[in-house]
Amino acid sequence: MTRHHFSIEFFTPGKPEDNVPLRKACERLGRLGPDFFTLTQSGGEAARKRTRDLAAEMHQDGLSVAPHILCIDASRATIRDKILEFKALGIRHLVALKGSPANLANALGEFSYANELVEFIRTETGNWFHICVAAYPEMHQKAKSPQDDLENFVRKVKAGADMALTQMFYNPDAYFRFAEGVVRAGVDVPVIPGIMPIVNYKNLSGFADACAAEIPRWIRMKLESYGDDPASVRAFGLDVVTQLCERLLEGGAPGLHFYSLNEAESVEALFERLKATGYRI
Repeated sequence: MTRHHFSIEFFTPGKPEDNVPLRKACERLGRLGPDFFTLTQSGGEAARKRTRDLAAEMHQDGLSVAPHILCIDASRATIRDKILEFKALGIRHLVALKGSPANLANALGEFSYANELVEFIRTETGNWFHICVAAYPEMHQKAKSPQDDLENFVRKVKAGADMALTQMFYNPDAYFRFAEGVVRAGVDVPVIPGIMPIVNYKNLSGFADACAAEIPRWIRMKLESYGDDPASVRAFGLDVVTQLCERLLEGGAPGLHFYSLNEAESVEALFERLKATGYRI
């Protein structure tokens, strides 16, 4: 049986007291054996330090981590210091991103695009890091066209990226069309679908709107019909997302990347569902 790639994303807590539930989720999900945990980073030096500290703690606990590196407001010297610090810790994975202008208003830096960051990391550290970049099956909201978005992605790969983790989506056809475009463009890296479990409709809708990801109308209508019934939302969401994962893996997706929202139960449930139907992730 082929083993698929399997990774999980955590967001770095903004408050120290939120570290306790995060570490409990980390302990539970670590038992599933993911290839690595990605760690998000927002803007500001304090947020960067929290991500660095959490990455160091998890790495010391024997977990493989892939901290986010944002370049939109950074100098080359800042990025150099950061990646060399991660290298000194023994961390081997990074997620190289431009960063969100919405969160980093009026930010200034020496990098304009993520491909420039990828190229810089390669120049400074050679092949030490396995570098992941973002991909957008439904097109990045700032892209001029699907072709423009694909060309941006290809530039990141040619700059030295090893893997792509996609934005959340619920339309598998969008993923397959994007993956086919990547192949036609002549680049060969795994494009891992990003999976968002459905546990709370209000939160899901907010995330989707923020990143311009489509929630199909039939899913929205069904979730809205449950009102204040979280058990029904979770049960329906588990069915929908399990079927999405199965469709993706059956269609040749090389693995799955779960956006956990620092909550273990939904990822564990999906993992067990897929395992029960014969998928090895």
